[in-house]
Amino acid sequence: MKKILFFVLLSIFGLKAQEDTSPTQNSIEVGDELVIGKPSAQMYRHIHFPKTNFILKKGGIANYKALAGSNVTVTKVDKSQDGSTKITLKRANGKKFFNSITIVSANFEKALEKKEILLSKN
Repeated sequence: MKKILFFVLLSIFGLKAQEDTSPTQNSIEVGDELVIGKPSAQMYRHIHFPKTNFILKKGGIANYKALAGSNVTVTKVDKSQDGSTKITLKRANGKKFFNSITIVSANFEKALEKKEILLSKN
């Protein structure tokens, strides 16, 4: 009987320890600061930058490696019916992305999951 009780308690505590303790994904608000991480592939999949040819036509330089570590500010939050959150971002220092684009949009949950966007420690 002691062994069964011990096993049940051990199972309950094991399941409790595996609960997700990450911050809630619904806590994003306008004005929050985030950090752009490294792309999950060769280019960013969940941060929606224009195609490279459009960046070049506007006189920009399509250097995705330079974006990693950039601080961005959330300017708009849209929650859709399917539960995903689309956010609009601009750079915190006021510069443009690739020297040609002022704002970009991103799927918050997927970008956070793939670590394309990191929560700022501020």
